Amino acid sequence: MALLTPLLAFLYHLPQVYKWLLKPYYVASLFMSIAFLLIRKTPGVCEHLSTQREDGNPCDFDWREVEILMFLSAIVMMKNRRAITVEQHVGNIILFSKVANVILFFRLDIRMGLLYLTLCIVFLMTCKPPLYMGPEYIKYFNDKTIDDELERDNRVTWIVEFFANWSPECQSFAAVYADLSLKYNCAGLKFGKVDVGRYGDVSKKYKVSTSPLSKQLPSLVLFQGGKEVMRRPQVDKKFRAVSWSFTEENIIREFNLNELYQKSKKLNKTKGDRSDKITESQFPTVPEEEEPETEVDSKEETETKKDK
Repeated sequence: MALLTPLLAFLYHLPQVYKWLLKPYYVASLFMSIAFLLIRKTPGVCEHLSTQREDGNPCDFDWREVEILMFLSAIVMMKNRRAITVEQHVGNIILFSKVANVILFFRLDIRMGLLYLTLCIVFLMTCKPPLYMGPEYIKYFNDKTIDDELERDNRVTWIVEFFANWSPECQSFAAVYADLSLKYNCAGLKFGKVDVGRYGDVSKKYKVSTSPLSKQLPSLVLFQGGKEVMRRPQVDKKFRAVSWSFTEENIIREFNLNELYQKSKKLNKTKGDRSDKITESQFPTVPEEEEPETEVDSKEETETKKDK
C-alpha cells in the first residue's frame, strides 16, 4: 500500500514517459531493482536459498525481509513527497530498491551481496541516465560566450540555469525548464543554460557552488540589463542554499514570468529603436530579494529587542 500512490502516478503518466522508460539504462535499473524478488520467487532457484521462516518455505519472504521492504516503502514515500517529475518518482524507487537489494543479498549470503554490490558499482560508473532530448528554446553558453550574450542587448531579460550533467536534480529539472522555455521564450525574454560542472570559472564568477553538499544545483538566475536581479535557491551568509522546490508553479510565481512575458513581447514592436537608454519602466517588476536569515541573526535580533 505504501507504494500505491507513486505507482498510480507512474501509470497515469506512462504514455508520456514510455520512450525514455524503454531505454537501456532504465531497463537495466528495473531488473537490478527486482533482482532479489526474482531470485526469491523463481522456482528451481529459490529452493537452494536459506530461510528463517517457521514453515521452512525458501520461496517466500521471511519476517525480517518483509520489515526491510516495508522500511523501504516508507522512505520512498517520504522522498517522493518532494519529487517534481515522474522521472524523480521512478528514480527514487529504483535507488532505494537497489539499497534494499544490497541489504537483503548480504543478509542471505555474503557472496551474493558482494556480487550484487559490485554490479551496482560497475553500473553506476559506466551507465548514466539519458539526458533530456525534447524540444526547447534554450541557448547553451560556455565560459567565453555567457558574458557577451548577457550584455549584448540591455533590453533582453535572461533566465539562466547553472547546472551540472552529473547532478540528478539537474537531470530531473531539464524537462521542466525546457517546457518553461517553450511557453515563455520571446524577443525580450530568453532562456539560457551553462554547465558549471564543466566551466569552473563561470561557477566562481557567478558564485554557484558545484559541491553536492551545497545543494546549489540547479540554480536559476534572472538577469536584466546584463545584471543579476534574483536567483533561486537563495544562499545564506554561510553559503548554504535555502531549501526551495523547482516546480513549474514556483518558478512562474517567484520570477513573475507571466508579467515578464507580456512586457517582453513588446520588444518585437520596438526593436527598430536603437536607443541604448534603459529605464526601469522597460522591465516588469520583480519581487525584491530578501536576504535569508540565519539562526544566529534571528537570535541576535531577539536579544536586542529584550534589551530595549
